[in-house]
Amino acid sequence: MRILLVGAGGVGSAVAAIAARREFVDRLVVADYDPARAEKAVAATGDPRLVAAGVDAGDEEAVRDLLRAHRCDVLLNATDPRFVMPLFRAALAAGVHYLDMAMSLSRPHPERPHELTGVKLGDEQFALAEEWEAAGRLALVGIGVEPGLADVFARYAADHLFREIDELGVRDGSDLTVRGYDFAPSFSIWTTIEECLNPPVVWERDRGWFTTPPFSEPEVFDFPEGIGPVECVNVEHEEVLLMPRWVDARRVTFKYGLGTEFIDVLKTLHKLGLDRTEPVPVGGVEVSPRDVVAAVLPDPAGLGDRMSGKTCAGLWVSGTGTDGQPRQVYLYHVVDNDWSMAEYGAQAVVWQTAVNPVVALELLATGRWSGAGVLGPEAFDAVPFLDLLTEYGSPWGLREGG
Repeated sequence: MRILLVGAGGVGSAVAAIAARREFVDRLVVADYDPARAEKAVAATGDPRLVAAGVDAGDEEAVRDLLRAHRCDVLLNATDPRFVMPLFRAALAAGVHYLDMAMSLSRPHPERPHELTGVKLGDEQFALAEEWEAAGRLALVGIGVEPGLADVFARYAADHLFREIDELGVRDGSDLTVRGYDFAPSFSIWTTIEECLNPPVVWERDRGWFTTPPFSEPEVFDFPEGIGPVECVNVEHEEVLLMPRWVDARRVTFKYGLGTEFIDVLKTLHKLGLDRTEPVPVGGVEVSPRDVVAAVLPDPAGLGDRMSGKTCAGLWVSGTGTDGQPRQVYLYHVVDNDWSMAEYGAQAVVWQTAVNPVVALELLATGRWSGAGVLGPEAFDAVPFLDLLTEYGSPWGLREGG
């Protein structure tokens, strides 16, 4: 398989490191707006199958030309959500498959943002589904860790564990700490602001998709493998927009363990207008407040040697088991930062995000997954994915009782 990877930040570099260990890769072109960053990611692997390139992710024609120049079969998007649509359209125009780890951006309802959805995550992509089907090409959307792995877990639970599902509840949390920083997010602050300050979306069978205020419905969830209890709140996330399309359930939610201090910082950024993306004039130049916040915070990709602890992504499922009895389970995947740093030189959160699209690419390359149109991970058999994830050296777990 010949792959164009756009984005050589933390996740993109981890993708390169993981893919370099797999035989299904014939050529991996690592492209970034900063060619030096792409070259660094390639050099770190020492693999001649990987080459670096420079490209502006917002320039559809340039991306299309790069795909054709390297005869790529697929584009893997490892940039932030602002570039989903230009890369999505470039892949369609070039006649190649497409994967991403975050979907097209939402826009809140103009009058009732905390009740009704406006433009939902992924709406712009699903609007082009018929064009992808007609082209016979696959756009596999939301295949990072979240969205991604929990969506695979939803398919597995529906096919193998439950007769009826009451709720699919994504529950993510960690006990990660970063030495030397009072505030240092372990993932892109640009993306974190987007998903945490937008109105969270909930899905119910009798109501469809609706929204709530940010940080609503707090609950304490006990995470496995020593992480322990973490307070989780509703957050806007793609799983809620994906799972109901392919998995039958009465309710779908996403809650993230942010912690009180993190929530307070995000609320303060919002009050000050520092979460805005629209440029404002400063000293004769136009700058985006959110870009400034991202610029002054440490790069999450470079925090690995200061981090300690574990991160957990998982899906809590309740309903009626295959034996007809009430059942609750928590399907999960835990990554220890010490392990990911020692094994791949990548901090836990970015490594956990990066491994899932590589697993999906291998399944597509071997024909174990196939399809056309705009599809989420729920549309595919979960067993080959979970088996291959374990083969990659990072097994998943199941806890009875939720």
